[in-house]
Amino acid sequence: MKTVIGKTHFFARSAICAALGFALITGAASVSHAQEKSSEFASTTFDLGVVVSDIEESVDFYTKALGFKELQGFKVGSDFCKEAGLTKGPPLDIKVLALGKEASATHLKLMEVPEVKSKKAKTQYVHSQLGYSYITIEVTNLKKTLARAEAHGVEPIAKGPVQLPEGFPRHLYLAVVRDPDGNPVELIGPLK
Repeated sequence: MKTVIGKTHFFARSAICAALGFALITGAASVSHAQEKSSEFASTTFDLGVVVSDIEESVDFYTKALGFKELQGFKVGSDFCKEAGLTKGPPLDIKVLALGKEASATHLKLMEVPEVKSKKAKTQYVHSQLGYSYITIEVTNLKKTLARAEAHGVEPIAKGPVQLPEGFPRHLYLAVVRDPDGNPVELIGPLK
């Protein structure tokens, strides 16, 4: 599959099923000869696809409450989805969010499949079920990130933020919030 995202071409590499939905891992199509010799991977980052119950609510959460940037999304046709084993036939309209503007920035791919009743993940704790349980986002100022999240009605769960335990850098703190579907999102950074 070849899609256009901005002016950069990407090729879909593989799809995996997980507790959050399924992940579609992609990477840049152009790989230098030196990269091919040094690693079997075309990129050292990967993208995570998440099936959500309400695409607009989820985009708002990740962009407005957490600060992700929305990039050019893309559509995947019904025939391809079925032939590749991504869906039983419904097409995908994927919203792409990123942690930065760099080519190597991690992408979070959100998709809603309205004609399918997807089962909600039971992720009260990271050990509640097998499969993907949470994502971790490292921030430069946890206090500022939490203030933005709280302005959008997102509060840390439990006692957060809490200082990382002994053996980790002592200036770092962790807070866990939940996305609109209840999936845990770890935020780690200094309290500036």
